[in-house]
Amino acid sequence: MVAGWFTEGGDDREFRLLGTRCGACSAVFFPREDSFCRNPACAGGELTEVPLSKRGRVWSYTAGRYRPPAPYVSDPEAEWEPYTLVAVELEAERMVVLGQAVTGVAVADLSVGAEVEVVAGILSEDADTEWTTWYWRPVEEAR
Repeated sequence: MVAGWFTEGGDDREFRLLGTRCGACSAVFFPREDSFCRNPACAGGELTEVPLSKRGRVWSYTAGRYRPPAPYVSDPEAEWEPYTLVAVELEAERMVVLGQAVTGVAVADLSVGAEVEVVAGILSEDADTEWTTWYWRPVEEAR
């Protein structure tokens, strides 16, 4: 888990990505920015943590058919399982955030404009550590 990128604990209804908003120009950033406003037209203002929209619309998607290189965590002995990457335009912020689709969602299950929501998931785990991340889940599959 990358500290400060999303809420910890709770269930999928409470899970949110966390960004920052500039107090001067209202620009929102993800990943979060804690040093300065990234808007080149802004002189800068106080940056405040804000929860981002839970839902958005598929902007683009593709299949990840190869094992990514380090630092991606995967078992080199295990058979590689393809995954689906989804670029989502967040509902209120109108910014695009990239992430994996939940397990079982293939490219054939998606379409541009389809509604999805962010949910928590486990990227990898071992005896000492559980690495959590976010996934995109089609709203039709939401509980």
